[in-house]
Amino acid sequence: MRLSEESPTTPAGRSSLARLETPDLFQLWRDRHDRRARDEIVHRFLPLARRLARRYRYSPGGMEDLEQVAAVGLLNAIERFEPDRGTSFRTFAIPTIIGELKRYFRDTGWAAHVPRQAQELALQVDRAVNQLTAAHGRSPSIDQIAQYLEISTEEALAGLSATTAHFPVSLDIPAQCPDDGPETSLGDTIGQEDDRYALVDTILSLAAIMPTLPFRQRQVLSLRLQENLMQTEIARRIGCSQMQVSRLLRDAAAQLRATTLPDELV
Repeated sequence: MRLSEESPTTPAGRSSLARLETPDLFQLWRDRHDRRARDEIVHRFLPLARRLARRYRYSPGGMEDLEQVAAVGLLNAIERFEPDRGTSFRTFAIPTIIGELKRYFRDTGWAAHVPRQAQELALQVDRAVNQLTAAHGRSPSIDQIAQYLEISTEEALAGLSATTAHFPVSLDIPAQCPDDGPETSLGDTIGQEDDRYALVDTILSLAAIMPTLPFRQRQVLSLRLQENLMQTEIARRIGCSQMQVSRLLRDAAAQLRATTLPDELV
């Protein structure tokens, strides 16, 4: 299309920009650095950038951040585009915008450090899960994901594992519990008190005295204190009855009473 003879600085010229073809707008931007021509290109292709941003809509940063990143990618594409190469701007802009989104997603979208290769695999697996779920109406199996991406089952599992680094979960969120149960947070369900801390002093006191005990008593004490096994479990481990284990523990306790061995051992 022939460029309008009206100057782009006049009101008539400004209103005529919307009627120009995209190559003509790029000619104005390249030859005259007319920002209104560039702004018109942005206006035309911003919907494309937003559609590309929606591919990463599961990012914890939110769609607004992603759309801004996509807009930056669009501006970069406008700056780098060379019309003389014969490629359409749309064809050039799409990989440029996606590249900007991927860089943002890799650099800021992870709650923990994940190697670049694992990040790429996680993105592929996450996209495959969404596509397969939409196609079949249910979550895909590991084998289906692996077959869809033409990767091994181990790689599919690694990709799923890496995706967990994307979405940190607050320990203050409500945990799932029975309808009639008390409300608890996720943090309340993680970890538990270890009663063995109460035995630390005893274990340290016994360290110097244990070698003086008979082998069998040392064996049951070690299993009881160091591995926290119950008497029945110790009996199975050493091949004797629970009563024999109980007697061995009582004998050891009697000999080591001076070490304040707690009664819970027996």
